[in-house]
Amino acid sequence: MQLYHYKTGRYLYMNIGSVIMSKRKALGYTQQTLADKLNVSFQAVSKWENGTNYPEMEILPMIASVLDTSIDSLLGYKSFVVSDYDKRYDTADYYWGITPNNLCYEIMKLRPPVKPLKVLDIGCGEGKDAVFLARNGYIVTAFDLSETGIEKGKKLAEKCNTYVDFFKADITDFRATEYYDIIFSSGVYHFIKPEIRKEITANLKEYTNKSGIHAINVFVDKPFVKIPPDKDANRFRWKSGELFMLYHDWKLHKTEENIFNCNSGGIPHQHCMDIMIAERMK
Repeated sequence: MQLYHYKTGRYLYMNIGSVIMSKRKALGYTQQTLADKLNVSFQAVSKWENGTNYPEMEILPMIASVLDTSIDSLLGYKSFVVSDYDKRYDTADYYWGITPNNLCYEIMKLRPPVKPLKVLDIGCGEGKDAVFLARNGYIVTAFDLSETGIEKGKKLAEKCNTYVDFFKADITDFRATEYYDIIFSSGVYHFIKPEIRKEITANLKEYTNKSGIHAINVFVDKPFVKIPPDKDANRFRWKSGELFMLYHDWKLHKTEENIFNCNSGGIPHQHCMDIMIAERMK
């Protein structure tokens, strides 16, 4: 399907049916339930979701309202806002360095790439973890809101003679539409507002293959840890253990909570972080 988007002046090629299905399932709606709420037939909803037909433009606002999302999100429109991290990453050096996160090594122990394994890196920054995993034999897709970070990730992959499928996206808008064996995210989940955490988690869990794993860390609030100086308006810290509870139906390989020192921004401070590795059993 092709539509002209007024914000970008570009034509969009969309998989709107996959987006509708994902958001419908996250809300626990059947096709008939959604059809009733939209005053259309369930056959119409079915055709949207399998891509044989598309909703008319006039009904998009109602679909977005019923599915508790935006029209931009339905259409697959990705934000072109320049993030604060574009400014941080706009240097010759790598803001976070190029040493991989410890979770990457734990992923390799649990799921060594003895066969092709697909990885999704959510909020990949400048690409250090995505490139490390790709160099070690994984098939890696990675996204970030920062255009600068994405470009530096591509350069790092090229320098390391490997390939990562990088693209720009906002974690709050992205919804998986293909299956992965491993989903990884480090230091990004605090950008997810509380009201959409269950929906996003449900989508990522749904699009994880059986025996696949999620390796995720997230900043959490602790009354005795001062708010860091680099706190920004888009940061929504999680409650201690909140991430683990969203995976109560998966096998938990790792559930840790650590307080650590940080010097990002040049000002010493502390963070508290929950770290989890969970496996889909069925």
